[in-house]
Amino acid sequence: MGSGAAERGWAERRPVLFPLLLSLFCPALSEQIRYRIPEEMPEGSVVGNLAKDLGLSAHELPTRQLRISSEKAYFTVSAKSGELLVGSRLDREQICGKKAACTLEFEAVAENPLNFYHVSVDIEDINDHTPKFTQTSFDLQISESTVPGTRFILETAEDADIGLNALQIYKLSLSPIFSLINKEKQDGSKYPELALEKRLDREQQSYHRLILTALDGGDPPLSGTTELRIQVTDANDNAPVFSQDVYRVSLRENVPPGTAVVQVSATDQDEGINSEITYSFYRTGRVFSLNSKSGEITTLKTLDFEEIKEYSIVVEGRDGGGLAAQCTVEINIQDENDNSPEITFHSLAEMVLENALPGTPIALIKTYDRDSGENGEVNCRLEGEVPFQIISSSKNSYKLIIDGTLDREHTPEYNVTITATDRGKPPLSSSTTITLHITDVNDNAPVFHQASYVVHVAENNPPGASIAQVSASDPDLGHNGRVSYSIVASDLEPRALASYVSVSAQSGVVFAQRAFDHEQLRAFELTLQARDQGSPALSANVSLRVLVDDRNDNAPRVLYPALGPDGSALFDTVPRAAQPGYLVTKVVAVDADSGHNAWLSYHVLQASEPGLFSLGLRTGEVRTARALGDRDAARQRLLVAVRDGGQPPLSATATLLLVFADSLQEVLPDVSDRPAPSDPQAELQFYLVVALALISVLFLLAVILAVALRLRSSSSATTWGCFQPGLCVKSGPVVPPNYSEGTLPYSYNLCVAHTGKTEFNFLKCNEPLSSGQGMLLCSDSSGALFPLCNTSESTSHPETLTYDNILISQERCQKNDPSCVSDDSRFPVGNTSLLQ
Repeated sequence: MGSGAAERGWAERRPVLFPLLLSLFCPALSEQIRYRIPEEMPEGSVVGNLAKDLGLSAHELPTRQLRISSEKAYFTVSAKSGELLVGSRLDREQICGKKAACTLEFEAVAENPLNFYHVSVDIEDINDHTPKFTQTSFDLQISESTVPGTRFILETAEDADIGLNALQIYKLSLSPIFSLINKEKQDGSKYPELALEKRLDREQQSYHRLILTALDGGDPPLSGTTELRIQVTDANDNAPVFSQDVYRVSLRENVPPGTAVVQVSATDQDEGINSEITYSFYRTGRVFSLNSKSGEITTLKTLDFEEIKEYSIVVEGRDGGGLAAQCTVEINIQDENDNSPEITFHSLAEMVLENALPGTPIALIKTYDRDSGENGEVNCRLEGEVPFQIISSSKNSYKLIIDGTLDREHTPEYNVTITATDRGKPPLSSSTTITLHITDVNDNAPVFHQASYVVHVAENNPPGASIAQVSASDPDLGHNGRVSYSIVASDLEPRALASYVSVSAQSGVVFAQRAFDHEQLRAFELTLQARDQGSPALSANVSLRVLVDDRNDNAPRVLYPALGPDGSALFDTVPRAAQPGYLVTKVVAVDADSGHNAWLSYHVLQASEPGLFSLGLRTGEVRTARALGDRDAARQRLLVAVRDGGQPPLSATATLLLVFADSLQEVLPDVSDRPAPSDPQAELQFYLVVALALISVLFLLAVILAVALRLRSSSSATTWGCFQPGLCVKSGPVVPPNYSEGTLPYSYNLCVAHTGKTEFNFLKCNEPLSSGQGMLLCSDSSGALFPLCNTSESTSHPETLTYDNILISQERCQKNDPSCVSDDSRFPVGNTSLLQ
């Protein structure tokens, strides 16, 4: 509570919430808040926390824009705290007059969304008015012959306060002759009567001065005084007497001036001039006139119930001797239905959104009829068929709400006529028309012209080239129909997406940011989004699949035969007794392209002995075409070309060095990696030394092998598995790229021997290969590949062979060993590659 309210500790404020039951079409209940405050609170005093009582939080206040809708700015709302503050002086007597209950009713309006709340503030009376007499002194003439007990109506005081704070009692200064009697009228107001307690004696005292005090019931009470100056006149035995002490009459408003109201009558038992009675108003009247002879009261002007509802007039009758009597005439004005209802709009929405839901409030309508009772009861209705409805919010307040679906494209505006009719007889009515404009909203999402998009892009495309275009349309207007495009998802890495593609936000054209490589990326999918610029924005997604088409941009790569460490080709040995069709070796090549661009064919470009060997066009297998003749050289050279199926085709070449020999010892001197000596005699001596050394090594190896065979029965099979057919490299396998798109017609496992070491590590074959379909290749660091085995399983334990004891041993698997299956028909012992 504000400082002004804190100073009035007795002030009571009670917010009361009255939910009103609205129609089924109304989305929320109206809330009625009631406060009670004393009058004359200083401006800025806090009445109550209106936002809290309405259930609004502090952070909602800037958006909801809570304010007061009333004809007079008695109250305001704090924009920061939402507290209801006193906006101007609250004078209960000025606002409500003598009404028992003084209530200010107004509407609290909250925007975004628009809603109205009925607020009532009861203004409590405080004792801020002192009882006042119209004059500081009054003269009263009393005949000395007046008998004790006679009463005289005295001047009343006026107190603008009501209830206990209103005038409660009159007091008279002490007097042995007069006393004061407090009387109460039918409406509850108090008036004093002066009672004569003892007979007056003009000759003893002709003049009396008394003080009349009026007190209210406040705490502390306030008072007002006036002086009574009583003149004692000579004897007139009988005073006039009215036929009634109080005359009560009802008079309809709007009666023409001069209409008779009532006629008062008084009698006097005296005779002559003392019995002649003259009537007059105790106070000068401005609304009524009085015939001084007949006592008839008539109207002077038109009466208005809305201004004054009742009149109380004191009429005095005085005889010729100076004696007087008084009576009261109470005139009750009856209301007529003479005021048509008035319609005012508060918080009328300038624009109505077309997607507003039924029950959304559009405007607050207030009606006012100055009449009372049924004449002031007003009903509102809408004229014509419109998608709106009027519902009662509180007394004389109505809400105009939406009662149907709005479509701006169908009806952009409505002319709404509201008619207010009271319940008088005959009823009076008034009408007003407002125009409601329907505003377009973003209620249509963009729609792509296709459900999905698929585009083919050839690899090696130029960066920045356009590869596709998507298009979407939006039927909304302005920003609501303006579409922009973006990429919202992809199966590419998020960081790499921007380096692959981009999309024009305005046109929807998709650009390639780099040259695509079919061998690295064959297809990817984008999710494109079309978003309008409405608020909130609506969007739609579409998938765009980009297929990267292959081009013949990769030449075949020869995997076997590979070059030795010095760059020379390695040798393959062929038994001298090889029959026609004997599989000598196989040229192995791969192509990173796919499809026809990776379909390889093998061709003999050059042969030292044409017709001795044949080459498989698609398999690359080198077989003997005929038996070796006596005139044929022991060393043969084949130059093989590998071409792909692209246009134009790309190719690679491989050189095969084949040596006809029945054993490894025969070929060692011919395949030494030392350069040929210039002196033939020195070369012969070198071969002799090598042969002697080899024989020694073979002898030692034979001894070791004999001992090993004897110990084999007591050792595990895996310890000696390296002497079985099909040896593979174990340590450091180097697996070539995965060419699974048809570039190799057969499956190969490649094993690598380490350069610089005088040992070979053999590893078991990965999987069984059918005869004629696969073979196991081993390679040293120079890239040379060697056919070692085609068995389904080999030992996993390595053995070491040095240059001093090179021996390729091949043994038949024992029939009782289930882990080994041998097939030596394809690669004889003599068909073994040398490793440098």
